[in-house]
Amino acid sequence: MPPRSRRQELARYARRAVELGAQGAKIVGPRAVRCAQWVRLKCQYGCDGYGGCHTCPPYSPTPERTRQVLDEYAHLLLVHVGRWRSASRIATRLEREIFLEGHHKAFAWGAGPCVLCRSCDPSGPCRHPDRARPSMEACGIDVFATARRAGFPIAVVRLRREQANYFALVGIE
Repeated sequence: MPPRSRRQELARYARRAVELGAQGAKIVGPRAVRCAQWVRLKCQYGCDGYGGCHTCPPYSPTPERTRQVLDEYAHLLLVHVGRWRSASRIATRLEREIFLEGHHKAFAWGAGPCVLCRSCDPSGPCRHPDRARPSMEACGIDVFATARRAGFPIAVVRLRREQANYFALVGIE
């Protein structure tokens, strides 16, 4: 358990996520985040954006690399949102704020494909490297297992009228 002042700081980041529009946020350890090989297959064979931008497979980190990176953190902030476009926006904003408070390792993973540009040319440089981040899914993170392990609601949405749950992640240190 981190010292009291550290716990308070981490709790403040979770509250800040809610202030920015998240439905909730929790601090988790790196082992609470599940990585799996099958997740990127869902991108490759279930998403028409596969290979279409810098933040998607095959350009995003593999599950093995993601696992290695996650293990370099002591604390990660799992952010729960109701709209997928909000996930990346909130996560990158938190990443910047946490970085500016002195946490040099702060890094965000969003949700879904990048929407910063109308079209992306992965053969050239990213036009928004300050805000473009790979999604958790693109990096092989099993969002369902991770969210459930943290106690958040998540289920397969079968009908358009059903409420979806989306998640982002911010590595702190």
